Amino acid sequence: MAKTVAEIMTRDPVVVTSQTSLDEAIQIMAERRFSGLPVVDTAGKLVGIISQGDLMWRESGVTPPPYIMVLDSVIYLENPAKYQRDLHKALGQTVGEVMTKNPQTIRPEKSLREAAELMHEKGVHRLPVIDSGGKPIGILTRGDIVRAMATEEG
Repeated sequence: MAKTVAEIMTRDPVVVTSQTSLDEAIQIMAERRFSGLPVVDTAGKLVGIISQGDLMWRESGVTPPPYIMVLDSVIYLENPAKYQRDLHKALGQTVGEVMTKNPQTIRPEKSLREAAELMHEKGVHRLPVIDSGGKPIGILTRGDIVRAMATEEG
């Protein structure tokens, strides 16, 4: 019998709000060895996710887009709006400023196969598991799926 997300997910995930400071989120992630945290609004509904990737901007900095100069005019070879977004992420002070908004989610009754396919297709490492009201009730990571596969084989 195929396992469901509810059987494997980590229940009652630690969450932060968009007003949580980045320093506090970093501390939680480091102390608990989490690679990401669901972000909720004041009603407890999921509004985003903050991951290690989102936090890397702080240390790695931002590279301006390549450009060429033609007759004293700057012509960007990449979209400068992306640079603005990246710069904002690098300078952000709160979770809301750097989080990924509207993250991929999954429902608890879905199969692990569906979860694995979604993670692979969307290139994400974790899926917040939400109830019918949009509130996070768990989190499922790639590691959780691999561990479930290992116990099935054994």
